[in-house]
Amino acid sequence: MVTPEQIQHWIEQGLTDSAAKVSGDGQHFEAVIVCADFSGKTRIQRHQMVYAALGDRMKSEIHALSMKTVTTEEIQMQS
Repeated sequence: MVTPEQIQHWIEQGLTDSAAKVSGDGQHFEAVIVCADFSGKTRIQRHQMVYAALGDRMKSEIHALSMKTVTTEEIQMQS
């Protein structure tokens, strides 16, 4: 069974200078992902970047992933 920590690691390894916080129950996961490379990208493009970082794991190991993708600037504005 996949853990939130594994997903966090995979995302952070696949996206340069990113930070992820992942929670979940082994099948359904929620992630907040902060990455400077999201700047200028649409929400769909950002999600595609995360899916690319996770690769085939989205097809086999991860049943469902809900995510919030933000840039460093966006997260600072929310604080």
